Amino acid sequence: MKSSVSEQSFLYESEDEEEDQENVVNKDEEDGNDSDSSDVSTENQRPSKPNSYTTAWPQSYRQSMDMLGSVPSPNIGILGTSSLSRWGSSFLSSSLTRRHTPESLTSSTKPLLPTVDDENKDEQLPPPPLSQRVSSHSLILPFTSRRPSAIKKDDRPSKVPHEFPTARRSTFSQAMLNGGNVLCGVGILTTPYAAKEGGWLGLSILLIFAVICYYTGLLLRDCMESRPELDTYPDIGQAAFGTTGRIAISIILYLELYAACIEYIILESDNLSSLFPNAHLNVGGYELNAHLLFALMTAIAVLPTVYLRDLSVLSYISAGGVIASILVVLCLFWIGLVDGVGFQGKETTTLLNPATLPIAVGLYGFCYSGHAVFPNIYSSMAKPSQYPSVLLTCFIVCTLMYAGVAFVGYSMFGESTMSQFTLNLPKNLVASKIAVWTTVVNPFTKYALTLTPIALSLEELIPSNHPQFLLFSILIRTALVISTLLVGLGIPFFGLIMSLIGSLLTMFISLILPCACFLSILKGKVTRLQGIVCGIIMIIGLIAAAFGTYSSVLKIVQNLSS
Repeated sequence: MKSSVSEQSFLYESEDEEEDQENVVNKDEEDGNDSDSSDVSTENQRPSKPNSYTTAWPQSYRQSMDMLGSVPSPNIGILGTSSLSRWGSSFLSSSLTRRHTPESLTSSTKPLLPTVDDENKDEQLPPPPLSQRVSSHSLILPFTSRRPSAIKKDDRPSKVPHEFPTARRSTFSQAMLNGGNVLCGVGILTTPYAAKEGGWLGLSILLIFAVICYYTGLLLRDCMESRPELDTYPDIGQAAFGTTGRIAISIILYLELYAACIEYIILESDNLSSLFPNAHLNVGGYELNAHLLFALMTAIAVLPTVYLRDLSVLSYISAGGVIASILVVLCLFWIGLVDGVGFQGKETTTLLNPATLPIAVGLYGFCYSGHAVFPNIYSSMAKPSQYPSVLLTCFIVCTLMYAGVAFVGYSMFGESTMSQFTLNLPKNLVASKIAVWTTVVNPFTKYALTLTPIALSLEELIPSNHPQFLLFSILIRTALVISTLLVGLGIPFFGLIMSLIGSLLTMFISLILPCACFLSILKGKVTRLQGIVCGIIMIIGLIAAAFGTYSSVLKIVQNLSS
């Protein structure tokens, strides 16, 4: 094992070795695991042998991304737990102080704050031996630990050879809903603006990216099938490029999530200020206009949600993102076709706009930035053989929605199209109010889910038995929220930031890295055609990343200086 974040890595290994002995796993079978891994059926099982993939940073990635994508993990269903009884005890509590609480204790039994009796008990009881100490990274999350040591023998899935047993319970429809929830995000609001920046011919880029990203999504599956112990995108990066690959991919994924949180702040500020343009507040002689005021109010509103330990309720609500996206699209179509707003003539639209085409490339690329969750969806499916069909269905539906919104929005508003089409909608129409309020409400449920993976990964770097872990956890999460607010206020350009994310980060996550990992992991089995196709995709990704990033940064600098 080349990398370990703290002493919990050793603890995991020692406990799992004892578990192997209890399960009578002989040495010959372990030695032959690698050679036989390709023959192991992945239909209903994942590997359980302890390995560096499950002990290297970030260990919290799997569970936190399951929450973000509403992927069913142990103890939660397709959209999270159906019981809301845990809401009252869902804030950060004594588990975050890394007390030596049994890992089998569920979040529903943990108090909101440590009681006096609990404190006295902790003082009276001697510290447990090192072998009984448990990392509280898993206790922060609402799920029962997926480590075998925390599962009773009678409750263990039969013949599941993985350190963290994956509950393969997603049906085809559930996996499709999860995939659609990942793909159909705020990117749909910018597709008319992307059509304006690139012109009508630029819409072909959307189709090209759809085909490429679907193919790279299959490449991630191929990587996981080649080595059954792989469970997440960072696992794939480690298998391909070692610990450096794992850390690099994790950082890129977390940067994308962080940038998405910035986008949520700007989105709320723009749309709320359009609803209440005259809102302002005078504080100590400083005048806060509508944009500043609503950005600050958004940060204050989402701050308590990032302290939640049990995010199952938010996961349940945010899984309605697909419905929210469909509702906003229907409102746009209704306004254009029924409310009589109509469509602009050809003189107000452009066939091709080469000067700003790179901006459109980044915006279209952002629309397909779901690869961070695709491995989780695959490993959660009851029938992994249906994964290609699930992925294909999601890409077809989402691409049709993206293209339809881009066509209708650009046709309606022409060259006056703004970075979010909701800002162009007439303020006096009922359909406009529905669309804007739906857009406003949705990010409030997704902000904490998007920020939590980053917070958990940083909390892993704190020593496992640090007495001030609760304080550090609160400071980390508060600092992350404040930093997204400051960046959003400093660079309040929704479309340009999204283009920058799509160009710089999504091109690596969705195009370049899947191909690079595939070529590295399956280098002995890659056909000539596959090698050529992967090489072409990587070149396309690098070119798009270079031109898109340069154009986005240049335009941001120009807007800031103007």
